[in-house]
Amino acid sequence: MQRYTKMLIEHPQDSHPTCHGMMDRQDAYDDPEAPFIPTLRSKPRATKGRKPSPRTICAALAGISLLSFVLIKPLSPLDTQDVPPYSAVFNSQSYVQGPPTQRFRDNLRNDTKYITSWTSAGWTNDVMTYGNLIYLALITERIPIIAKFLSSHIDSSAPPFAFGEIIDIPRLSQAIGIPLLEWHEVKHSESQVLDDLGCWSVWESVEKYKQDPRPRGSPTIDRLKLDISWTRTPDWVKLTSPGIEDDHASFWSLATLGFPRARSENLGLPNHPSPQHQVSLPPDDQLLCFDFLYFVGAQRTWEWEWDYSPAWRFVGQHMRWNVSIERLADAHARRAMNVPVDKPTPPYISIHIRHGDFRDQCRGIPLDQCFAPLSVIARRVSEVQEELRTQKGLEVTQVIMTSDELDPEWWSGVRALGWTWVDYATERTEEIYGKWHPVFIDAIIQSNGAGFVGTRGSTMSNLALRRVQSWHNGPTRIVQWGWPGADDH
Repeated sequence: MQRYTKMLIEHPQDSHPTCHGMMDRQDAYDDPEAPFIPTLRSKPRATKGRKPSPRTICAALAGISLLSFVLIKPLSPLDTQDVPPYSAVFNSQSYVQGPPTQRFRDNLRNDTKYITSWTSAGWTNDVMTYGNLIYLALITERIPIIAKFLSSHIDSSAPPFAFGEIIDIPRLSQAIGIPLLEWHEVKHSESQVLDDLGCWSVWESVEKYKQDPRPRGSPTIDRLKLDISWTRTPDWVKLTSPGIEDDHASFWSLATLGFPRARSENLGLPNHPSPQHQVSLPPDDQLLCFDFLYFVGAQRTWEWEWDYSPAWRFVGQHMRWNVSIERLADAHARRAMNVPVDKPTPPYISIHIRHGDFRDQCRGIPLDQCFAPLSVIARRVSEVQEELRTQKGLEVTQVIMTSDELDPEWWSGVRALGWTWVDYATERTEEIYGKWHPVFIDAIIQSNGAGFVGTRGSTMSNLALRRVQSWHNGPTRIVQWGWPGADDH
């Protein structure tokens, strides 16, 4: 297989977490981040959206080496209209035999090795799962094949969304130095052929809650018409010590299974025949596959919260938004802020406050004492404003709230602070674009804040924080909660 790039994967160094607390952390099922659609109007809305300006032609990009591992310079804050047109430095068709086939294996090149996995943890966590998959592809020198996002935490009736419709794949591929494929480029989306495949089950080795853990399923496997025979991974893939109850596996332990020696030494581990054809297959060598890669770290658990996180540094920060959906989010934000058509999008502070299912962690504490009040959130916003003022000379007065809170009185309090939000009901966003889009737009608006304030324990907040820091060099804060005075400082 061709080597695409020579990368030094650094040994993780000690660092301080971005946020932590004494409350129980949500597991992989913690991503029901559907935004509340308020019926209140926060501010009068502009009657027309902004016309997109012409895309900037960035001729200097042509000189970038195809194999260099270069950190692409982040966009300036809120510069969503003039994204440079990244050429497809890796033509995906060069890494398959041709157009999508009825059987996936008919489209794989004999001189190329691949890697894949699937998701089942809610959209934000699924983004992180695919970040982990792509990082594992880097360290095993394989091409990742990425499946569509499923709306398991939005509405199961909503159709899947292709990875490339949300993430700018050419830009990501250029930044990290390897090609990426999507499953619909490999196997025809309408194929009814059931393909046999042997894969590793990580979940069976690390899952802590069940006496008899099984491979982790995903509706995507059925959609792709795959009949999988699972082989349990060796116990040493677990990241933490055997006596510690935790679900995380180690990146490099999993990576060894993509090479001949470790693979051959562990083929005798327990195997489950495929459910349909009842065939027992060893884990595939050409298409390395794992059942679930959300719980994976290099040095410690919940690694995406830490600044050294290799999956974030080498992959996640390069997962920039698809230009079309970013422009759509910018149009929503502009109308929420009542920006005149002929004016640029002003810098704003984005907020993500998650309540929803977090109320289950309050454990009898009244909600108005468990969750941080708006006055505490406003104090954090003031800190971000002061940091923008003193460090960047920016006077940022616009504040956009995103939240799953349902209480209209709470939203009235948001309006009383002079803050705004996207009114998805008035925008008819779901009606026009589909049920996915409020979640996508919230995430994009959060990420494009000049500064950000989020909620401890929310992966959506954590990713927004990482993006604002990396893409815009913006100040961020995390609001603590769980007991009275939790955010006192």
